[in-house]
Amino acid sequence: MGWWTVLLLCVGIPTLVSPAFLVSRDTALQGPETEARVMKKRSPENVLDQRAIEVQSVTVNCKVASRFAHTVMTSKVVNTANTSQEVHLDVELPKTAFITNFSMEIEGKIYVGEVKEKEKAKEQFQKAVSSGQTAGLVRASGRKMEKFSVSVNIAAHSDVTFMLTYEELLQRQLGQYELMTRVKPKQLVQNFEIIVDIYEPQGIAFLDAYGTFVTNELLPLVEKTVTDTKAHVAFRPTVEQQRTCPTCDGTLIDGDFFIKYDVKREKDIGNIQIVNGYFVHFFAPADLPYVPKNIVFVIDISISMYGKKIAQTREALHTILGDLHEDDHFTIILFDDRIKYWKESLVKATEENVTQAKDFASKIVARGMTDINKAVLKAVDLLYKDAAENKLPDNSVSMIILLTDGNPSSGVTSSEEIQSNVRNAIHGNITLFCLGFGFNLKYNFLEVMAQENHGLARRIYEDSDAALQLTGFYSEVASPLLSKVHLNYPHDAVNRLTQHHFNQYFNGSEIVVAGQVSDDDLQNFIFEVSAQGMNDIKFQGQASAEDWNIIFPEKEYIFGDFTERLWAYLTIQQLLAKRERGKVEEKANATAEALALSLHYNFVTPLTSMVVTKPQKDETPEEAMIADKLTEDERHRPNSARIPKPQPAASYRAVTSVDGDPHFIIQVADLNDTLCFNIDDVPGTIFSLVKDPLSGIVVNGQTIGDKKVDPGSKVHTYFGRFGIAHQKLNLKVEVTTQSIIVSQDRRKTLLSWSDNRIFRGPGVEIEITKERSLTVTMRDSAKFVIILHRVWKKHPYHRDYLGFYTLDSHLLSSKVHGLLGQFYHGLQFKVGELHEGKDADKLDATMTVKGQQLTVTWGWQRDFRRDVKYGEGVSCWFVHSNGTGLIDGTHHDYVVSEIFKTS
Repeated sequence: MGWWTVLLLCVGIPTLVSPAFLVSRDTALQGPETEARVMKKRSPENVLDQRAIEVQSVTVNCKVASRFAHTVMTSKVVNTANTSQEVHLDVELPKTAFITNFSMEIEGKIYVGEVKEKEKAKEQFQKAVSSGQTAGLVRASGRKMEKFSVSVNIAAHSDVTFMLTYEELLQRQLGQYELMTRVKPKQLVQNFEIIVDIYEPQGIAFLDAYGTFVTNELLPLVEKTVTDTKAHVAFRPTVEQQRTCPTCDGTLIDGDFFIKYDVKREKDIGNIQIVNGYFVHFFAPADLPYVPKNIVFVIDISISMYGKKIAQTREALHTILGDLHEDDHFTIILFDDRIKYWKESLVKATEENVTQAKDFASKIVARGMTDINKAVLKAVDLLYKDAAENKLPDNSVSMIILLTDGNPSSGVTSSEEIQSNVRNAIHGNITLFCLGFGFNLKYNFLEVMAQENHGLARRIYEDSDAALQLTGFYSEVASPLLSKVHLNYPHDAVNRLTQHHFNQYFNGSEIVVAGQVSDDDLQNFIFEVSAQGMNDIKFQGQASAEDWNIIFPEKEYIFGDFTERLWAYLTIQQLLAKRERGKVEEKANATAEALALSLHYNFVTPLTSMVVTKPQKDETPEEAMIADKLTEDERHRPNSARIPKPQPAASYRAVTSVDGDPHFIIQVADLNDTLCFNIDDVPGTIFSLVKDPLSGIVVNGQTIGDKKVDPGSKVHTYFGRFGIAHQKLNLKVEVTTQSIIVSQDRRKTLLSWSDNRIFRGPGVEIEITKERSLTVTMRDSAKFVIILHRVWKKHPYHRDYLGFYTLDSHLLSSKVHGLLGQFYHGLQFKVGELHEGKDADKLDATMTVKGQQLTVTWGWQRDFRRDVKYGEGVSCWFVHSNGTGLIDGTHHDYVVSEIFKTS
């Protein structure tokens, strides 16, 4: 699957799958952890009309040659104003893609990004960060995308042309390839076009092109031409066709544009193409008989699964069990720090057994700790025992699907030891799939463990569609058709082969092997495929080199040496996976080879960075920006900005925040657990949140109440005003829902929530993300993020309010205190004695903390750092009575008289 999204002035043109452009003067960033951007400093009197920036054209041009997609995204932007202005480009691209080029053409001069070894790029990176310049260009965007962002200042009546190129190998899933384009321009564009050309020598079996926004009026604009081996799809709406009405400036183009296709598969041996000294072999045989599977579902029921996650797991299991083939054998293992079997032996998926299993799954409840090691080893033992007792069908395939939402906390807790135990127990004979539920886990641990046992890992997002994510993954692996698949080629004719031995082939997928041929004129390329299915199979075939210009004479060469670049892409992906496992020397060799290939082929990978040098303006030096490739763990870190930070001190323990009504959240990283409490008091109360006498930093917050309170109802309070002071910097920042006032060295600056803005003063940087968030970064100190929550103005009760989050709190001194500050440098507690609470739907427990025993309740709060509108669910132990027993003293001890006072 490929993706791309393009956004213009809050625009999006979608995924290839291709990317997304956003070109604008002022753009709404995704959240408080977005990378800093260099913005032109503005005051109310020099704010210019948004229309001064005109997007003249946006073009997404994608060429797909034998599944390998090459996408070029181009946008031309003109500044029609009489003064220079800052223009931003945001491009969303699939996380599986490698950026290969980025360039900007400004006033006839072209600025081209340079791919360098990440370590060598670090000096420029560090220099850019230390001077306050924009540095990180790439961050996660949703589940499958990454956002590439850059900004540049263009002179009056001048223009800039952005061009971004990236490549990826499309993956076949459930019998098709998919290119998805997210189209959200948010404005009318003079020249807007999406062009996709697909070249598949095997022949195109079917192709469908459609858009979620394509009305009957827009349907004729989707041009689709399909011949035997080629397809052309284009979408070129004129400005008038984009309008929501003849006199409106709004656009109809708002949604996703899809292209789905598959190729013909007439030969069981697959298709081999030899072009320019490299070959690629696509193997996906059709009409193979079904192979029974033996499957053990290993389900985490530890306390962190309590609530919505366990409910979604029950729902998914109900669907998955219903989809089992009648020849399959299965059982279910539930685990926390104990093991519970549905059946201690696999049983056939008869209607009666499936019904009983569904009933068992419907009663799953969460309870204790997390012993992954014991659970997986029990599943392995069970499969081996049943196989030894001849209880499993011949020629069947055995697999384990592990679902967990946390890290090992009971039994064996060392990741390396668990991986070793599982690898030695499975011994290559069972496939292990690992599903990681949410973000509070070491995804890399699960990914390596799955890869070492011929499986794969998948992150399940804690959203309303989590059950669909689980069943969707199962659909991909539900039908193993072949095992022990070996693709062999003449040793004297090929070298530098990618992986060519595979444990399994699943229905609807595809195996791809590439390599270099020693003789480009080779006419007798003999290859062999062997595998085990319902019966042992062996195919033998012959291929010869092809002249691509003869195959498609009416087209100029597709895009360079596509077979060679496909080989390089596939090789790098496999080397990156190999560097996460194996012996130290093997990891080092894989890393070195992947780095060399990345540099040679100009790919931005986790080992390389693209350095983009922005043109000099006025007397300021040129600015270096860095585009990195995110790993899966980096995509979902709470602070996803790619700016290097000092390593946390050994005593650093907790990340804290307060948001909502007001809900205090204490995330205790070392204990892999979260505590929360509320504070109820009268509106107008000012609380001390952070007070560090050594650094001179103070943060206070004042509560506000609802517009009105019904008789007999609870008074709801929220934070509506924050004061941040730094005595040594002579700095005060007052933040309300209406404005931001910065006072430093007798100078007072009024900032507005209605602008994207970066304000810099001695030792401080304040970044405003329009109508969304404010980030205060102080030299050698913590970073504070304030979230703005806008409420419907006509709401009868609620009003706008603020949330407060602390990043890098370990940089504050050990003397720091306050309702939040007291948790910055460590908190030890223990939770046990789980029992049913006063509310039958909630679980209570006894928590030992600060020498006291408290009754706490398992519940949920929301973290709005990534999603300001809806937030992300955070499971936590709720401490009652205004945090009594958890906080030092009582909440009244933290009341202060003024917004910048310490007492």
